[in-house]
Amino acid sequence: MLASARKTPVEKSGGAIAFVLKGYPRLSETFIANEIQALEKRGLDIRIVSLRYPSDAKTHPVHGEIRASVHYLPEYLYRAPRRVFAAWRRMRRRPGYRDCLHVWLGDLRRDPSPNRVRRFGQALVLADELDSDVVHLHAHFLHTPASVTRYASILTELPWSCSAHARDIWTTPEWEKREKLASCQWLVTCTAVNCHHLRDLAPAPERVALVYHGLDADRFPATGSGRSARDGSNPNDPVRILSVGRAVEKKGYHDLLAALALLPAELHWRFVHVGGGPWLGRLKRLAARLGIAGRIQWRGALTQGEVLGCFADADMFTLSCCIARDGDRDGLPNVLMEAQSQSLACVATRVSAIPELLQDHATGLLAEAGDAQAMADAIAQLIRDPDLRQRLGAAGRQRVEQEFRFDQGIDHLQGRLAAASARAGS
Repeated sequence: MLASARKTPVEKSGGAIAFVLKGYPRLSETFIANEIQALEKRGLDIRIVSLRYPSDAKTHPVHGEIRASVHYLPEYLYRAPRRVFAAWRRMRRRPGYRDCLHVWLGDLRRDPSPNRVRRFGQALVLADELDSDVVHLHAHFLHTPASVTRYASILTELPWSCSAHARDIWTTPEWEKREKLASCQWLVTCTAVNCHHLRDLAPAPERVALVYHGLDADRFPATGSGRSARDGSNPNDPVRILSVGRAVEKKGYHDLLAALALLPAELHWRFVHVGGGPWLGRLKRLAARLGIAGRIQWRGALTQGEVLGCFADADMFTLSCCIARDGDRDGLPNVLMEAQSQSLACVATRVSAIPELLQDHATGLLAEAGDAQAMADAIAQLIRDPDLRQRLGAAGRQRVEQEFRFDQGIDHLQGRLAAASARAGS
């Protein structure tokens, strides 16, 4: 692609695949970077297309291992008018332009928003500047990236596929999901809850497949040391509670802080939060109002290596996901698998696909979303009982290793994408 710096190539097989992402690189989307790096190692030629420029100050080590070029589309059309106009002039002569314009205008009537206009302009630039050896388009997320990819697919007459995750599914209108599922060749999603929902909307159920992200054991080696015997009785050695997640509504940190404030006064604990996000300021103010600010450390966004250090220092892990007011929710938070891989006992909520991973009182403890007292009771139980933490942590690690292996998902994606590449090449 134009204006893209290529890194040292590896041996490739078949035509290139363009991955269309919302932003790259992003600290909160390590699972996408891990997937791209693993697929590259298996010989796929991947080109990254990003709808936004990076906003994180840090990157993960895996971003440095990815060889794919990165091509940035104009994030705001008014900032690159010549580039957009030049793409439109060339694309309007293409056979697929009229069909694409018809589809886009139909979408615009139902969603008359600036974002919908921006998606069409980005698709024009993507189609115009796409490398000639790209034979397949793959979108990560069913909302904006899939819209840009769908329009570009019609313009270029290239097939497309999609990986759907969480917010992108539950905040996209049903009409749009149906039409995208009818347009793409196939779609994978990372939870059974998502899979059932999307299969009900697809023209054929087999178009949608369940592919868990899984955990790359090479990046999260199992810890060999046992966990501490802290039981919350020593004020000089409190139990260390960890949570990793963006400070946004669906993560439910307002509920978790309320639960921490309900813990019995005789229990001694310290809470560490890792992650950035727009709600961080209000959460700190809430902690102060609840009288627990002195027991909380806010670490901000960290790299994967730094998060591993936090896992090693913790006694237990908590995540209190909920369904946001706009319908947004998590799928199966990767951080739960990461915590369990480190033998950390986890307390989480019964939201979306979390019960697909955590089995209550077998590999973790579950509470109802929004029930601060139930969450507090579960946390208190683990604070008091280091043996229970040890048992649940070991069981959780075993389940992740057996049922949520990273290579299983990569096998599926490699097969799908390699077949698309081979078909186009032949």
